[in-house]
Amino acid sequence: MVASGGGIQFLQAGLLHQAFGAYLAVLSSQFGWSKTALSGAATLQPMEAAALGPLMGWFIDRFGPQGMIRLGICVLGGGFMLLSQIDSLLGFYTAFFVIALGSSLCGFFPINVAIIHWFERLRARALSALSLGLAFGGIFVPVVAWTMQTWGWRSTAFCSGLAFILIGWPLARNFKRRPADVGQTVDGLPARDDLESEESGQSIEFTARQALRTSAFWLLSLGHGSALFVVTAVNVHAITHMKEGLGYSVAQASLVITLMTVFQIVGVLIGWWCGDRFEKRKISALCMVMHASGLMMLAWSQATWMLIGFAILHGAAWGLRGPFMQALRADYFGRKSIGMILGLSGIIIMVGQIGGPLVAGAFADLTGHYRSGFTVLAGLAGLGSVFFWLARKPQAPPV
Repeated sequence: MVASGGGIQFLQAGLLHQAFGAYLAVLSSQFGWSKTALSGAATLQPMEAAALGPLMGWFIDRFGPQGMIRLGICVLGGGFMLLSQIDSLLGFYTAFFVIALGSSLCGFFPINVAIIHWFERLRARALSALSLGLAFGGIFVPVVAWTMQTWGWRSTAFCSGLAFILIGWPLARNFKRRPADVGQTVDGLPARDDLESEESGQSIEFTARQALRTSAFWLLSLGHGSALFVVTAVNVHAITHMKEGLGYSVAQASLVITLMTVFQIVGVLIGWWCGDRFEKRKISALCMVMHASGLMMLAWSQATWMLIGFAILHGAAWGLRGPFMQALRADYFGRKSIGMILGLSGIIIMVGQIGGPLVAGAFADLTGHYRSGFTVLAGLAGLGSVFFWLARKPQAPPV
């Protein structure tokens, strides 16, 4: 399941999330659409995920994520095929609405919930391994950029849709709801050890209502949202900034994204080693400082070494922090209602997912460059460090 989830996240990262910047640069040049208008499409997925989050969480907690993930693969593939046929801004938004819906149904949220139900003692390691798919997907961005230059963005989009269906569907079939459904146990431990772990109080279970009453729920959500201001802005606008503001080609800018992804992998591997050994909230707070520093180097880059510094800091912070977001919530609130808890958190972190691309795009349209917008977002990332530092584990709820 971890390998299959990593494969699906590889497809989404390489062909959608981190490749979106390449589509933005090409479509902006071909059709003359504004950066703000194109950035709006990047907000569809987090808006849909936030709107559907509580419903998806309720569904997953009761019926499991397996059917939802399979449906999402088909919808996502069809959305990319639809994208290959568009000729207007309305068509672009329609295609990305379908893509966003499919991405929500088979994306980060349901896959992470599925893995959380199978791990407890090695949860951070499992989620870090899962995130390798997202990290390796970024390495694929230059391939996407090359196919756009060689065969055009329409062929690239259509073939991406085929890849999602032909590769993603077999991977999606490997997901199971709970270990007990297939005669296994959490962490693969003997059934007696697993039972003793629960009876000894190591497993704390909050309902969604109880989690909402804790400061940790809100602080983790605000910190996570602050991180996504930077992550989504970089995914959408970094290539365009390097192309239009710094004078690099799309292929050259994609190489910077590839370097960023290499260090994202390094960050994931560091998280694999330290996630179950050290306090995750403090590591996450440090990562937010790295996000902010990296974005400032990208915004005010005057030399290639600054772009390399951005790639190292932002990539490593993303890879290290990313898996901890769900692991922290599962550690704090347990597995029983984790789907609903993550769904409710999505409503808050949506602000970062939507705000990052829109703030950067709006400042770029107003000023003619990305420096001001990126600087504002770097400041918000610094604030996120404080949120994580204050997010201590809540006391167990009353029985």
